[in-house]
Amino acid sequence: MSYQPRRTPHAERHRLRNLEFQFYRWPGQTQPPTICLHGWGDTAETWQFIVDFLPQRHSLLAFDARGFGRSQWPQQGYWFPDYLADLDAVLDLISPHGPVDLIGHSMGANVALMYAGICPQRIRRLIALEGLGLPRTSADQAPQHYRSWLDELGEDVGYATYDSYEQFARLLARRNPRTPPERLDFIARAWAMQQPAGRVELRADPRHKRRNPMLYQRDQAEACWRQIVAPVLFVTGAESDSVRRMQAELSPEKLSGLFSFLTTACVAAAGHMLHHEQPQAVAELIDYFLR
Repeated sequence: MSYQPRRTPHAERHRLRNLEFQFYRWPGQTQPPTICLHGWGDTAETWQFIVDFLPQRHSLLAFDARGFGRSQWPQQGYWFPDYLADLDAVLDLISPHGPVDLIGHSMGANVALMYAGICPQRIRRLIALEGLGLPRTSADQAPQHYRSWLDELGEDVGYATYDSYEQFARLLARRNPRTPPERLDFIARAWAMQQPAGRVELRADPRHKRRNPMLYQRDQAEACWRQIVAPVLFVTGAESDSVRRMQAELSPEKLSGLFSFLTTACVAAAGHMLHHEQPQAVAELIDYFLR
């Protein structure tokens, strides 16, 4: 069973910041296009499910983040600020003279939220799908964190490989039981590729698995969020384990103190991958907010 897209994207390649990036563009009437940022381990292609439930007047553009999907792998590894700089370069390419609407999921939502506070004049409206940030850290965690990072540098990293796309899709089904089989098949083929020998492996740089040596600083992230001037739609999944883990940071009082113009929404029967599980409900929220 295969998923049949309702709107076929145009694939593009652009060289930005000395890397080749893969783009997907769904043309429509709105300009500039809404920019979509995927999460860790995901790819730009799976925004297809949301796009298919949005009115066709919406123009959208998504790109594979560095080291994911069909975008190039950097030689020097991965640092979170590079995602901010990559987005800045994309906006210079797509909309150099005016603000854009921005949608992000998970890691992509965290990139979007920080960028919108760092460069508030460049973002018109922002939609964060499960953009929860990470748990707070303390300075006394640093010694062990650095030790673990050093240990990882000496280890080989890799992802599992699979006999077929079907085997990979069955694994995804166990992790995401609310996602229908035809979407899981689409995701498996977006996330992975078949090698000449027949094995299926992920289209992602295994070095993504290594921890960042720098501890996450939630206070710094929140300082950026407070600088956002664009209206923000903050969407969570009702069944999200990530939300349960971060519950103390997500109270209405806490969130209202971080964003000047905030709307919140919760999608029923959806976990962290809400854009895969309930794309119609998420698309309706997006359409209403962008209108």
